[in-house]
Amino acid sequence: MFFQINSLLLQWNYSQTHEDYPLVADIYPLYNYFMQYNTQRAKLIISEYGRNIQEMAELACEIKDREERNRAAKSIIQLMAIMTPQVRDEENYERKLWDHLHTIAHFELDVDCPYPMPDPGAIKPKGKKPNYPKRKMRYAHYGNIVEGFIKKGSELEEGEEKDALTEIVANMMKRNYLNWNRDSVNDEMIKEQLVDLSAGKMKVRENFRLMSTSEILQQNKSNAQVSSQQNKNITNANNPSKKMFKMKKKPKGRY
Repeated sequence: MFFQINSLLLQWNYSQTHEDYPLVADIYPLYNYFMQYNTQRAKLIISEYGRNIQEMAELACEIKDREERNRAAKSIIQLMAIMTPQVRDEENYERKLWDHLHTIAHFELDVDCPYPMPDPGAIKPKGKKPNYPKRKMRYAHYGNIVEGFIKKGSELEEGEEKDALTEIVANMMKRNYLNWNRDSVNDEMIKEQLVDLSAGKMKVRENFRLMSTSEILQQNKSNAQVSSQQNKNITNANNPSKKMFKMKKKPKGRY
């Protein structure tokens, strides 16, 4: 059916007169409406009600007869209540629906509302989106946390505390590096990049050895298993009914 309508529309567009295709003349406005992208349409004021409610509210504003306009507004309120059943649990949910209807209609809907129309100036405008930090990182795979530790460690005076923090940061850098590349990890490269990021203020001891790759991967695996088990325990605690209906495994052997 869709392709038949398309072919008829093409014939209608290329014909010199539209009188040859009276059926298409009726279909074309409907086809043109449904083939529009949402980006080409007006922006939704309250998106949870959808575009149909918004267009109904706009059409209700154009109804000249007041009684008919009141009936249309009440019908829209009923549809809004059906679409948002969670609102029924709130206090004065009917007033909230009427306020939303006036907002969707740009405060131009003149009807006999059981509640006073909300003040357009009282509605707070949406806040601006916060700007995402765009600072450049020399080694992005290490992350901001590692850079923060390096910045803090660079301010410390020489001593045991600074040496301990330097060793911790070096192992953190290797751990983060393994998240991106598990094939080859050069410990000397990590030590050099630590010196580079700290402007030469943080250096590990000459005889210090970083954690082995296998040890780090094993720790990551065990941490993931512990986290998974904790999530299961939390889920079972929140849903005790699952334990009641859990089927017991039959013991092995003959019966």
